[in-house]
Amino acid sequence: MCMGIPMRVVKVDGLTAKCEAKGICRDVSLWMLQHETVAPGDHLLTHLDNAVRKITEDEARETWALLDLVLTASGPAQPA
Repeated sequence: MCMGIPMRVVKVDGLTAKCEAKGICRDVSLWMLQHETVAPGDHLLTHLDNAVRKITEDEARETWALLDLVLTASGPAQPA
């Protein structure tokens, strides 16, 4: 199963965006969105450090609410 992670754009440098979610910062490729305008404050649905599409702030909030439920239901992480 693939999961998209909502992230907020902090900075854009060409086809790379510095994005943040839950206190974690990642460099995200904008290659698949190269024909769209992406700016700081935008929200992106990301997968494996690639922006898949722009989403609204409400969509990001709703997605995180669902992801938080899944993470809570799965319990604490188990050591490998």
